[in-house]
Amino acid sequence: MTHVIITGGSSGIGLALARIYASRGARISLLARTLPTLEAAHSELTKSGNADAIRIESADVADEGQTAAAISRCEEAFGPCDILITCAGIVEPGLFEVVSPDAFERQLQTNLFGSIHAVRVVYAGMKQRRAGRVMLVSSGAGLIGIYGYTAYSASKFALHGFAEALRSEARPHGVKISVCFPPDTETPQFTRELEHRPPEAAVIMGRVAPWSSDAVAGRIARAIDRGDFEVFFGWTLWALGRFGSTVKPFLNWWFDRAILRISRSR
Repeated sequence: MTHVIITGGSSGIGLALARIYASRGARISLLARTLPTLEAAHSELTKSGNADAIRIESADVADEGQTAAAISRCEEAFGPCDILITCAGIVEPGLFEVVSPDAFERQLQTNLFGSIHAVRVVYAGMKQRRAGRVMLVSSGAGLIGIYGYTAYSASKFALHGFAEALRSEARPHGVKISVCFPPDTETPQFTRELEHRPPEAAVIMGRVAPWSSDAVAGRIARAIDRGDFEVFFGWTLWALGRFGSTVKPFLNWWFDRAILRISRSR
C-alpha cells in the first residue's frame, strides 16, 4: 500500500491532496504545527476511510530535529515513504524594510528549509529502493518577484533551484523530483495573507481569480502520477515558467508603471 507523507497536510492544498490519496486507499501521514487542526483533518479523513491508514504528527518543519523525528515515526508505522509532498509554508507580506528579520528568516526556514528537512529524511531510502516521488510546492511568486513579498519570493525561487539540482542527482537512482507553482489558492492562509497584502502587489497577483484547493490538488496529483517535473497553473504561470527571460522584462515594465501610479495617488 502506498505511503504518502504530506507536510502542511492539515488544511488547504495539503488536506485536499490527502483527500485524493485517501480515496485511492493509500496510507497517509500528515505533518503540521497545530495539533487541533491536524485532529480535525484526521477526523474528516477517517469518516470515509480506514482510520488505521491515517496518521498525524505535530511538528514544525522549520525545525530539522522535529521533522526528522516525526517522519521517522510515520515510516515506522506505515513503512517507507513512497510519495512526499511538501505543502508546509507561510507567507507574511510586507515591504522589505518593514518586515522584521525574524519574520523574514521564518519564511525562509519554513518554505525552503522545511522542505529540505523533509526530503532529507526520506531521500536516502528512496535511492536505496530506486523508487520514490517528491513534490515540492513552490509558488507563482517563485517565478517572478512580487512587490511586498521579498522573503516569500526568495524562499520559493530557492526551492525551484533546489528542485532542479536534486532532480539531476535523483534521476539516475529512480527517484522522481517535481516542483509545482500554484497561483493564489483559496486556503485559510490565503485569507490571512490578503489582510496584509500591499495594494501594489494586487496589481500583479489580484488580476486572476484564486483557484480552489481541490483544483490545485487535483493537478498536483495528476502530475505526480505522470512523473512531470514542473507543474504550472494557468497560461500566465506557464508562460513565466517556459519563457520567463523573454516575458519578464515586459511584465516588470508594466508592473513598474502601475505601481508608480498607485504610489502617486497616495
